[in-house]
Amino acid sequence: MAGVVDDVDLRELYAAAEPRSAPAYERIKTLIRAQIGAGRWVAGDQLPSEHQLVRELGISRMTINRALRELAAAGVVVRNMGVGTFVAPAKVAAPLFEVRNIADEIQRRGHRHRMGVVLLRREPLAEHPLPADWSADHVFHSVLVHFDDDVPIQLEDRFVDPVIVPDYLAQDFTTVTPNRYLSAVAPLVRGEHVVEAVQANPEEARLLRIRRTEPCLQIRRRTWSAKGLVSSARLLHPGSRSRLEGTFEA
Repeated sequence: MAGVVDDVDLRELYAAAEPRSAPAYERIKTLIRAQIGAGRWVAGDQLPSEHQLVRELGISRMTINRALRELAAAGVVVRNMGVGTFVAPAKVAAPLFEVRNIADEIQRRGHRHRMGVVLLRREPLAEHPLPADWSADHVFHSVLVHFDDDVPIQLEDRFVDPVIVPDYLAQDFTTVTPNRYLSAVAPLVRGEHVVEAVQANPEEARLLRIRRTEPCLQIRRRTWSAKGLVSSARLLHPGSRSRLEGTFEA
């Protein structure tokens, strides 16, 4: 259970931090990363205060502050002004080059996936800036929130071609993800990703339970089946809970 880090000899940990020739702020970062990596300090634990680090390590407050600022910028810790510094939640890895089912990714980690349906309806195509090569004058529009256990980690805003997938609105998306359903009825032959750093709008921030100012990772994804463009989706991930990763070969 997360709590306040205590019963640790900070001076001993600092003395053991390698390399010993590194600047003091780098050794402090190494100390903190090592404790987190070993599982001694876990997500939500409150780290020793700047004052405590200064007192026990005999290092200037400016040096301590730099180490904590750089760890916060790297997503290792979270700093709440007037409250303290905490171990950041582990970030969920999202695949960059593959189209995977988010439910499978969450369950593979031993967690529980669930979905909340915000919107599921037919809308006029003219209301949306969508590609000109859709098959009809309307689209099916769904908005869902994906949860890892009880933490919202993705907002999925998706438009689907009603000609290629006529039964989309009849699906129960609390039990099957749009990805899984579309893969079954309109198998993917081509995909396109565009990744950006953005901020959520007020409603999106509310649904994802994040502050309005928190940066997010946005993936705009279009997928095609043999019959044409099937889906255009916008996937929004809170930056503090996600990272994108992928592999490639030369």
